[in-house]
Amino acid sequence: MTIAGALLIGFLLIGLLVAGILLFRPVKQKVPDEPFPKKWSALLEEHVNFYRRLDPAEKERFERWVQSFLLNCEITGIGVEVEDLDRLLVASSAAIPIFGFPNWTRYPNLREVLLYPDTFSDDTFATEGEDRDVLGMVGWGYMNGKMILSKPALRLGFEQTGRSNVGIHEFVHLLDKSDGSTDGLPEYLLDRQYAIPWLELIRKEMEAIREGESEVGDYGSTSPGEFLAVAAEFFFQRPHHLEKEHPELFEMLERIFKQDLS
Repeated sequence: MTIAGALLIGFLLIGLLVAGILLFRPVKQKVPDEPFPKKWSALLEEHVNFYRRLDPAEKERFERWVQSFLLNCEITGIGVEVEDLDRLLVASSAAIPIFGFPNWTRYPNLREVLLYPDTFSDDTFATEGEDRDVLGMVGWGYMNGKMILSKPALRLGFEQTGRSNVGIHEFVHLLDKSDGSTDGLPEYLLDRQYAIPWLELIRKEMEAIREGESEVGDYGSTSPGEFLAVAAEFFFQRPHHLEKEHPELFEMLERIFKQDLS
């Protein structure tokens, strides 16, 4: 190898090293330095059932988490206006699943949430044309680090009293993905001794869905990852009903999310 070639390789290696440092260095998280706006508290009280059930100290902690999330994650409208309510509902969707983990301060695998005007395609993310049946998804490929939510679906999840909430669903996927795999086994959340019982319960519950013997949504039977997300929606939206109809599942979800909703 010539001296020039060796120098070129050396410069390339140094360049890659510098790029890696810049790309993967920890991002300092912004911390709120202003009081939580009273009008935001009023919006949470009106629109977020989970928030209404909290005591005053818990509400204050929820508000701090929401405010921090909004400082550190961009929420961008694609063909829609993003109002304060939309931003608060996205942040609430993020806060609810991790509220039992006070030290979990952010979603490191998320930089931006995109709000779409309607359903979209899961392969091209198009909002026009056929095959637009997706309400929300965690981005992959060039969309990695982003989440897409239908704005109408996001709002509907907090307006209705059913068991569905697309915002919570997608943030549970992010939690599941934080260990490297969206497989229904959130290793960072679930104590190791419960892993095998949880996987066995998933198998049993997915079979019950397929046989029409479960109130967990049909989409939960498509994969273990989808089962976790769909069951979590049910858990946070209608906890008492889930506890009555599926006590074993309810108890395991309490262990996973470290929250007592009974």
